[in-house]
Amino acid sequence: MSTVMKGAGGARQTLADTSACGMGARPAGRRRILLGLLAGLGLSLAERSIPAALAAGEPPLVMGIFPRRQATLTTELYAPLAAYLGRQLGREVRLVTAKDFDAFWDGVEQRRFDIVHYNQFHYVRSADKYRVIAHNEEFGTGTVAGALYVRKDSGINAIAQLRGRRIVFGGGTDAMMSYILPSYLLLEAGLKPGDYETVFSKNPPNALIALYHGQADASGAGDILIDLPVVRDAMDSGTVTHLGMTERVLHLPWAVRKDMPQALAMRIQALLVGLSAHAEGRAILARAEMTGFGPARDADYDPHRRIIRKVMPTLDLPR
Repeated sequence: MSTVMKGAGGARQTLADTSACGMGARPAGRRRILLGLLAGLGLSLAERSIPAALAAGEPPLVMGIFPRRQATLTTELYAPLAAYLGRQLGREVRLVTAKDFDAFWDGVEQRRFDIVHYNQFHYVRSADKYRVIAHNEEFGTGTVAGALYVRKDSGINAIAQLRGRRIVFGGGTDAMMSYILPSYLLLEAGLKPGDYETVFSKNPPNALIALYHGQADASGAGDILIDLPVVRDAMDSGTVTHLGMTERVLHLPWAVRKDMPQALAMRIQALLVGLSAHAEGRAILARAEMTGFGPARDADYDPHRRIIRKVMPTLDLPR
């Protein structure tokens, strides 16, 4: 298999991709039992045709999850959370993702998602359409830094040495942790686009894995990416190291449509933030490879706006 990567001039390059029966109407009580079993087992709702709507006449809430990981894995990780929210809210929460960042962003622009989990760049670009309510906590922290990685045997020990080198970024130019923040590091070291060769992997984990396999001289990614199971299972993480890291900024956001009733938005926020307080919630968090949620507001993403404006000075950001 191969992962398509786009060069800085638009040329397409290829790197090895090393990643990895309907049921009729049921009584509401039985639906709750079946959905509870699915959530407890961590099974994908996409693999079952059990109706999830718990209140007659209520339209489903569409929960969009950005393609930080492969689509099938994304569905497996977040299906228990969607099922839990559905049970607590008394209506179906339909989990959807996309094959790539471009397709996902189209869904954001068209406001196809009622609840959306995406990166910080996505949020600040859509703040006129969505209201942030929460942020990820992973490995016990609610903040994250952008990083540049190199192989330990590369002989590269300063960012300035990346001039003329090949750097692989994950996802695309809208990847906050895997492109924008690493690009900010490069700018701060005096390197601008064109001073190095830019290529993109399909997603952030593949960028780091490509570096491990010697397909680039450096990789842009979040500082905690190296600790994710999807990465540790695919490579010897001890062979790569951080070359540089940015300041820490608030983690990945969760937002709701701005026209969502305030009471519903606050209920969703409370359910997310409260997950770590009970055993079922902690199991759901563990399945999603998270340790919790924290509350978030728009001003929390002003540091991200400052960095984005430095990397993309012509971009107009809404408030």
